[in-house]
Amino acid sequence: MSQHFEVHPQNPQPRLLKQAAALLQAGGVAAVPTDSSYALVCRLDDKNAAEQLRRIRQVDEKHHLTLLCKDLSELARFARVDNRQYRLLKLGTPGPYTFILEATKEVPRRLSHPSRRTIGLRVPENVVLQELLALFGEPLLATTLIPPGETEPLNDADEIRERFQKQLQAVVDAGACPMQPTTVIDLSGDEPVLVREGRGELARLGL
Repeated sequence: MSQHFEVHPQNPQPRLLKQAAALLQAGGVAAVPTDSSYALVCRLDDKNAAEQLRRIRQVDEKHHLTLLCKDLSELARFARVDNRQYRLLKLGTPGPYTFILEATKEVPRRLSHPSRRTIGLRVPENVVLQELLALFGEPLLATTLIPPGETEPLNDADEIRERFQKQLQAVVDAGACPMQPTTVIDLSGDEPVLVREGRGELARLGL
């Protein structure tokens, strides 16, 4: 049965976010708001929680999961970043961009792309999620909350609870999200490659 934490979107109550962080620390999977849509999150180094996350979404290990980082310095711990990439990252963080980069050894092998050893990373621009990441103290493994067989992410916390309460340990409810996917940029090659155009404007990155 999932716990429901209704928080203020601009001034989230630390007490409630601490409880949500404790459930994640204990191996739970939670639905949280982001600057694009609601996402499923769990601990990075918890194999069972990551498998549960994939089961809820019904995606296999080839599906890129994303690391939600609090800031750029945290991101640089989990991805190899040269000066050129860093300049681009600086322009797009925090913000609705997902960057695909080569993973460092800090990222468990089972989480990076099986053949390319890449991982998606982003620094979200959502007050509630930023506070949760700060309290949690490490990045969260995430995937957009799109129900199996559907194409649109869920955006209503009550509906998320109704449909997934047996599979989730927590739902952090901060109201509706913008409902636009992130812009995905692959920075693992010599030149940036646009994988998906979404909410993040390319002009902000100078692309």
